[in-house]
Amino acid sequence: MKMSGGVEWGLHCCVVLSGAGAPVTAAKLAELHDVSQSYLAKQLQLLSRAGLVRSALGQSGGYVLTRAATEITVLDVVEAIDGVQPAFRCTEVRQRGPMAVPAERCDTPCPIARTMDSADRAWRESLRRVTIADLVADVDRTTPPEILAGAREWLHA
Repeated sequence: MKMSGGVEWGLHCCVVLSGAGAPVTAAKLAELHDVSQSYLAKQLQLLSRAGLVRSALGQSGGYVLTRAATEITVLDVVEAIDGVQPAFRCTEVRQRGPMAVPAERCDTPCPIARTMDSADRAWRESLRRVTIADLVADVDRTTPPEILAGAREWLHA
């Protein structure tokens, strides 16, 4: 499965927002991740449209998650950024060319379409089982504590 780079940025932002404790501006998130603010703003807008983040207005405004990190899955973020369409679309190749199978004889999906659909469902189920909270726990386990503490302090400086 191929995903856009926006998925990675969206996931990173959700992980950061889950532990930020206060709204974080798009500018601060972009600087933290060393990415263009306009590019990141597009990803945040997609996350917002999907109801995963919202912008808080005012002097201490910025982005926050709309619900607990335990309630947002990796699949939620992937579908917010890249959409819900399956990765594979069957175009009924078997109905083309000199040995084409008539449409009325194609009453079941072809083995290729069935295999690709099965893979897509397995991939989505795998991403549905991982929450932002799971990613946060993994980041906490694998990142030196002083780096995490420094990042949290920097976010609100």
